[in-house]
Amino acid sequence: MPEMALDPRLLEILVCPKTRGPLVYVEEAEILYSPEARLKYRIEEGIPVLLVEEATPATDEEAAAWAERAGRTGAS
Repeated sequence: MPEMALDPRLLEILVCPKTRGPLVYVEEAEILYSPEARLKYRIEEGIPVLLVEEATPATDEEAAAWAERAGRTGAS
């Protein structure tokens, strides 16, 4: 199944449902990452699944890599 990019306008308004903080779009992993909560939210067929109970914790390696990305991109 081809990867679907999220609309940049949508990314500007989405926030983590747990912390209300910014999300980082990790396109190659098809997830939205919350640096504050260290949670990964999957994207299914171009639609973010922003349910805390379905989020998965990020590994230390993922958190480090994506925190660097958040710093470069302004956390969104």
